[in-house]
Amino acid sequence: MPYSPARSRRAVTMSVSHSSRLNKLVREQYMRLPQDGLVQVTYVWIDGSGEGVRCKSRTLDKEPKSIEDVPEWNFDGSSTAQAEGSNSDMFLVPVRMFRDPFCLDPNKLVLCEVLKYNRKPAETNLRHTCKKVMDLVKDSHPWFGMEQEYTLLGVNGHPYGWPDNGFPGPQGPYYCGVGADKVYGRDIVESHYKACLYAGVKICGTNAEVMPSQWEFQVGPCEGIEMGDHLWMARFILHRVCEDFGVVATLDPKPMTGNWNGAGCHTNYSTEEMRREGGLKHIEAAIEKLSKRHDYHICVYDPRGGRDNSRRLTGHHETSNIFEFSAGVANRGASIRIPRQVGQDGYGYFEDRRPAANCDPYAVTEAIMRTTVLNETGVETKDYADH
Repeated sequence: MPYSPARSRRAVTMSVSHSSRLNKLVREQYMRLPQDGLVQVTYVWIDGSGEGVRCKSRTLDKEPKSIEDVPEWNFDGSSTAQAEGSNSDMFLVPVRMFRDPFCLDPNKLVLCEVLKYNRKPAETNLRHTCKKVMDLVKDSHPWFGMEQEYTLLGVNGHPYGWPDNGFPGPQGPYYCGVGADKVYGRDIVESHYKACLYAGVKICGTNAEVMPSQWEFQVGPCEGIEMGDHLWMARFILHRVCEDFGVVATLDPKPMTGNWNGAGCHTNYSTEEMRREGGLKHIEAAIEKLSKRHDYHICVYDPRGGRDNSRRLTGHHETSNIFEFSAGVANRGASIRIPRQVGQDGYGYFEDRRPAANCDPYAVTEAIMRTTVLNETGVETKDYADH
């Protein structure tokens, strides 16, 4: 069949949303209007799925200078799988504030914890216990850096840029690739990067990944509870940027079956003593503790108790086997990788390669601290009193 420009345009437009094709110049006319000292604050929270984010906005009389200046709010939890309709009001408790890269200064994005009607944390509010644990271990000064992989999809659920009927060429040329036949969606990636920098998210890098239409950004170093806060806001910003471009970012750990890489959220970690000269012995001691608690970590490294990760951690495509713990220097097929430079220097950090792309960073960082600093063992966790 001969090439048809109209048919080609149809194939492209079918993969992006209708909203993305609205006239953005018209929108800009309104976005430039003055606000007369008033401020738009967008509240962001994790919904009942433990993976999705929701948001809504309100007006404040003046620009908040700290998180304490942002009032609590509420929402209908029965519409987010977090409450029943007969008792649906949930509390939004602001915990961290960012600049708004969509509405610009002085407007704000505010990450919130969700509390139930009785002021107890909602089931998917994993920040609450993570904060307790991070307060307990604060003297160890834990640093984290998380590598968030994701895949761009059209609204039809097909990887963005892939042939409608078939597959792109085998993996190999796409990782850190350059060129229209190697990478798909770079405009989205660079827009997300700039938006995170503007917002104050501690994004530190990005690259195209092994599977075409798969990308990664890195957030960190962050200390303690800051890691989860910054990664969740980076995810929110990613979804909003993708909304503007009319595509979808999925954090599914294995979006395409077959000979394609999955998506993880590799977690780099160190304590102050690991970062000092001679810290390698402390790194090795932490890895030994992790080796004895592999099942516990697998259960908390994705939202479904390891079922999502079982599709990804097969021992192939740069992953370890989900049923076995392993560690090694510069080994991307291991559960834990010690970077080669760290092995040479004798101090630094290590990388836990097991967390899935759709993990909750609060759960991951909390689990690592419970095992390596609080010395918990087995599959049960200890309930620590409020500090």
